[in-house]
Amino acid sequence: MVGEVFFALVLCIFLCIACYYDYCFCRIPNWVTVILLAIGLGRVFLMEGALSEIPYLLWGSMVVLFLYPLFRINAIGGGDVKLIAVCLMFFPEEKILSFLFFSLLIAALFSLVRFARRSDLKERFTYLLSYVKEVAGSGEWKLYFNNLQEKRDAGICMAGPILLSALCYWGGFY
Repeated sequence: MVGEVFFALVLCIFLCIACYYDYCFCRIPNWVTVILLAIGLGRVFLMEGALSEIPYLLWGSMVVLFLYPLFRINAIGGGDVKLIAVCLMFFPEEKILSFLFFSLLIAALFSLVRFARRSDLKERFTYLLSYVKEVAGSGEWKLYFNNLQEKRDAGICMAGPILLSALCYWGGFY
C-alpha cells in the first residue's frame, strides 16, 4: 500500500513536470520519459516481482505501434506517445485499457471545449473531413498539421489528460 502511494506520487510529480513542458514549450523532454521508464520498471520489479516487466513492455510497445501512425502525420507528438507508454507501468495490468481510454477521452473533451471556446468547432471538423477525404482519395498520407504554429493553435497537449486520467484512477473513478 505504502509503495503504491509512493509510486503514484512520483508519477504525478513527473506528470506535472511533463505538463509544464508540454503546455509551455509543446515538447516533453526525453529525460522525463527516461526517468519515468526507470522508475516504472523499478515499481513493477519491486511490487510484482522479476520478469513482471515483460507484459508492461509489450503493452507499451503496442501503444507505440498503435499511435505511431498518428505521430507520423503530426497529429500527436512523439513525447506524448512515449509518455503514455511509460505511464502504463504505474497501473495494474487490468487497468491499462481503462487508463488509455480515459486519457484519450479527456483529451477529446479538452479538444471539444477548446474548439467551442474559440468558436472554430465547425472549422476544425470541416478540416478533419477534408483531410480524411484527401488522404482516402489520393491513397497517400500527408501531415495533419503542416507546421508547429498550426499544431499549437489546434493541437492538444496530452500531458494534462494523462495526468487527469491517472488522478481519476487513484481517486477511484475506474
